[in-house]
Amino acid sequence: MAKKVVATLKREGAVKAYTKVIRMIKSEKTGAYTFEEKVMEKELVNDYLKGKA
Repeated sequence: MAKKVVATLKREGAVKAYTKVIRMIKSEKTGAYTFEEKVMEKELVNDYLKGKA
């Protein structure tokens, strides 16, 4: 059964768009891939995926 992501991230008076980002990271030891999930502001997504944040 699918889960619904529910988050109350909005504060009063602040209107910001949030996005859930899933990044795949390869382990240097085993070579296996792991997934890192974060909820962040829409403007910061590109910097995060490039590795700057």
